[in-house]
Amino acid sequence: MKNISLIARRSNRRGFTLIEVMIAIAITTVGLLALLATFGTAIKATSSAQEDLIARHKALDALESIYTARNSQQLPFAAINNTVNGGIFKSGAQPLLCAGPDGLVGTGDDVACTNPNTGTACPGGVECLVLPGPDGVLGTADDLTYSLSNFRRTITFNPVLLPTGAVNSNLIAVTIAVTYTKDGWPATTYTVNSLISSYH
Repeated sequence: MKNISLIARRSNRRGFTLIEVMIAIAITTVGLLALLATFGTAIKATSSAQEDLIARHKALDALESIYTARNSQQLPFAAINNTVNGGIFKSGAQPLLCAGPDGLVGTGDDVACTNPNTGTACPGGVECLVLPGPDGVLGTADDLTYSLSNFRRTITFNPVLLPTGAVNSNLIAVTIAVTYTKDGWPATTYTVNSLISSYH
């Protein structure tokens, strides 16, 4: 009798079946793959943080120069447009050259850039930055020159319509997009949108 009750108690204890183990492994695998995808996104964000900051700065810098030229009356409102519409700003993606005599980037008088520390020409004539070298200190002999040849800036102006459908002659929309490429990653674009009025 004692033997029969021991056998009965043992038979009530069940382990995991093979199907249950396989389902648990599948669920764990999906969770691990999601975690790895998150790590990939974090690595991409970290590896392109410097380029993102540069793109943001170059877009805002161009916008600020347009506002300054308008506010100082250096630039008449009619000239704040692309060349195809009678303005002074080049259409399409342009390399990051330095501002020419008019002090505005993206116009026909842009010039080749020079290294801010040495005065020598930047590679390819486009803007270059001086970054700290291996010692981590800026202004020492091991500083590195970083060329912005992989960046392009597009300045686009569009008319603003009134509720009646007519063009507002005192307002224009500006979009500045800075795009960069980096080995192994798709092209990334930082865009700034604003409205510029003829009043300052």
